Amino acid sequence: MKNSETYELIRSRRKTLALEITPGGRLLVRSPLRCPQTRIDAFVAAHAAWIEKHLAAQRERAARRPPAPTAAEIEALKARARAELPGKIAYWSEQMGLAPTGFKVTTARKRYGSCSAKNGLCFSCFLMNCPEEAVELVVVHELCHIREKNHGPGFYALLERYLPDWRERKKLLAMPWEGEE
Repeated sequence: MKNSETYELIRSRRKTLALEITPGGRLLVRSPLRCPQTRIDAFVAAHAAWIEKHLAAQRERAARRPPAPTAAEIEALKARARAELPGKIAYWSEQMGLAPTGFKVTTARKRYGSCSAKNGLCFSCFLMNCPEEAVELVVVHELCHIREKNHGPGFYALLERYLPDWRERKKLLAMPWEGEE
């Protein structure tokens, strides 16, 4: 890390220098507006071991990530979600005495499900890559939000009532693309 071409410099109204490794494996250096370039370069050089260690860890994580799904694979997941989720939603809605106002499937990559303020449920098609127990957990989790809009004690009491093993099921949820930009 000898020159400014090896990192992206972001100057702002901050008071200290900071390093950041992005999920995509780039090095960002955050700097005060008037910090001299020589001081920035010295800071980067002084932290070369830390930078290399974290870049190597980021490369290792990236190598374990599966390739991005093709458009055809995404469409297949959406079709499967539209076929399988309505039955699960209907079953659990009846068990819980709750009624969502709607349901849709998206290609969201940051979360498997959500519940709107108007009680509409939304699920990522990528949920279909998870085991059945995990899919049920997400459905029940989002249905719980119809009654409890936050993740407070009441929410978890309701979730526990219908899925006492929710903690074990949660371990089955993993978003393989986590950390991508």
